[in-house]
Amino acid sequence: MNPLAQELNEMLAQGNPYVLEMLSDLGKNLFFPKGILTQSAEAKEKAHRFNATIGIATENGGPMYLPCVQECFSAFDPKDVFPYAPPAGKPELRALWREKMLRENPSMAGKAFSNPIVTNALTHGLSIVADMFVDAGDHMVLPDMMWGNYNITFITRRGAEIKKHTTFTEDGGYNVAAFAEQLRATAAEKGKAVVLLNFPNNPSGYTPTVAEGDAIVATIKEVAESGCNIVAITDDAYFGLFYEDSMQESLYGKLANIHPRVLTIKLDGATKEEYVWGLRTGFITFADGKGENEPVLTALEKKTMGIIRATISNCPHPSQTAVLAALRNPEFAAQKEEKYQVMKGRALEVKRVLADSKYAEAWDYYPFNSGYFMCLKIKDVAAEKVRVQLLDKYGVGTISIGQTDLRVAFSCIAKENIQELFDLIYQAVMDLR
Repeated sequence: MNPLAQELNEMLAQGNPYVLEMLSDLGKNLFFPKGILTQSAEAKEKAHRFNATIGIATENGGPMYLPCVQECFSAFDPKDVFPYAPPAGKPELRALWREKMLRENPSMAGKAFSNPIVTNALTHGLSIVADMFVDAGDHMVLPDMMWGNYNITFITRRGAEIKKHTTFTEDGGYNVAAFAEQLRATAAEKGKAVVLLNFPNNPSGYTPTVAEGDAIVATIKEVAESGCNIVAITDDAYFGLFYEDSMQESLYGKLANIHPRVLTIKLDGATKEEYVWGLRTGFITFADGKGENEPVLTALEKKTMGIIRATISNCPHPSQTAVLAALRNPEFAAQKEEKYQVMKGRALEVKRVLADSKYAEAWDYYPFNSGYFMCLKIKDVAAEKVRVQLLDKYGVGTISIGQTDLRVAFSCIAKENIQELFDLIYQAVMDLR
């Protein structure tokens, strides 16, 4: 093991040995090298005559660039576009995102957590968590309605075993009892559990009520108190898109610092929150179960920087600059609220349309109150056949999941077209009957 990795592990052992136990074998071996980047940082501070350290070309006191490329970023200074961004991301962006999280998540007030580290959007954050905390055979607790990409990230890449629980109760609430049963079973068998909480949920579009959220947190604390190490991940990809009676913040704030055996990790990003899917700018934020624990947070940040360095080196600088500029813009909040109202209008229109009793013979639908999606539970006909019929006969694209479920992304359907969309889905089901 590299001495730098050993040094970070010793910091974890002294600060919170449970976190060290949670790391995968790869996670234990991760470190941030004191190589080119460290020496370049020292040179940036002290090399007042010549700085011959960094691997970029310079000209006239700044980065070298092609004018035809700079034209695409004319609103930005070349120094905020062309050089490499720091491995953990632009410091000013990290600080501003931290302020944003505190403002939008009241439960985070007074909690101790790391500065957000910039990732190449949320999927990259999931990959980092998988590499750092999941070994082959580790158990992950997830609802049966889950994003399919988790299979590749955690099962294919890392060999995890996903233990699913029923997502909803018969009366349409989140099935906290099923979650608790599965988590307790994992704790008894493994002594370690990785819990992934994705709200608003993809594909169902559901966010738990405040009471359901509190029950999830209480369950995690209870299982930790029984002696189980828990890596609690909040996948907040669709954060802020809460339309009806549900939690209005991430569970991260209530889970942070809850118990020494619970390491809480928040994954979020500008992708959906700022409607900038192609910029690929996300964040990963750690909260140790003990609260104020700088050695643990420092060690986790260094290990995260190490895996970023080993895989993509750093995240794109122009994207970070654009997100930072948006957050600083005085019109940001008003523009974001305008788009939120559009999304909420579409979601509520879906509910209005689905209230028509004529659809009852074709499907039931799962609870939804947030996010981008909702799911129909097709009756009597395979969902995949409905999907193909919609595509081939009506030119309508949907996603089939399993035997019965059809995911509909209302996020990309204008409000005035939603009635027609569901009428076509209904017609496709009737065709196949």
